[in-house]
Amino acid sequence: MTHSPIEQLASFTPRHDFLVCIDSDGCAFDTMGIKQRECFCPWMIKYHGLQPVANAARECKMFADLFSKTRGANRHITIKRILTELLPTHPTTLARGFNVPRLPAYFAWVDDPNSLLSNEGLKAAISAANDAEARAELEHVLAWSERVNWAVGEIVKGIPPFPGVRDALQRIASEADIVVVSATPIEALLREWNEHDLDRHTALICGQEMGTKREHIAAVGKSYARENILMVGDAPGDLRAAEANGVAFYPVVPGDEENSWQELRSEGLGRFFAGTYRGSYEQALLRRFDRALPEAPPWKEST
Repeated sequence: MTHSPIEQLASFTPRHDFLVCIDSDGCAFDTMGIKQRECFCPWMIKYHGLQPVANAARECKMFADLFSKTRGANRHITIKRILTELLPTHPTTLARGFNVPRLPAYFAWVDDPNSLLSNEGLKAAISAANDAEARAELEHVLAWSERVNWAVGEIVKGIPPFPGVRDALQRIASEADIVVVSATPIEALLREWNEHDLDRHTALICGQEMGTKREHIAAVGKSYARENILMVGDAPGDLRAAEANGVAFYPVVPGDEENSWQELRSEGLGRFFAGTYRGSYEQALLRRFDRALPEAPPWKEST
């Protein structure tokens, strides 16, 4: 009998005393760049009518999703940031007098803490919408999101994990359960981890349909001691998910992924399993991670 992803999460049973949660896109796999540049960005420009400021829109997308403190955030959170904060203040937008689209029903859905920020969540919101205009707006966003998923399936293939990931997973799996926690749709995660035969190291793979990363860690981590749980991620949202659950965090630094994985295997894991990870060692890693991802975009810093 096949269990749904939610049922798999609810019935998760530990096999080791330690748990290591690992993000996928941009952390284990070098997929974030190609997904943003070739899948998300072109369809964002098309569906939201951003052709007159296409270069500025692309710059905003790359900053929001790859090179800032919203790196790795849910797609709907970053689209809202781009359309309400980044693109309206971009010099190109201002110089051309371009009116960035406003999507009030969509933005309200994104801001609602009860919203499941996924295609299934959008479908539920569409069914619940009483206003025809709001329903049409949400349907348009859903069409964009589904088109992005199609593009990812067509384009993002054959991309290997970062060097060092395979060896690190083998080391981790000898002493800890490995759970993938991600905001990526589960179908894409299963395909990517299976394609490179890495799924055999995992106890569970969690995608956006199963909740947030914070919820993933909380659900699978309830049977472990807090000090026996480590989250490995490449984005501030991963750090916040770890902090919300009171567990340790190991940052894979954007732009320095290979060295990050090598250090995790050579020193970080040994400290984690020995109980000496937290404290000055973890704090030094977090400072380096924070410096790698600025808050303000370069066009604001230069003004």
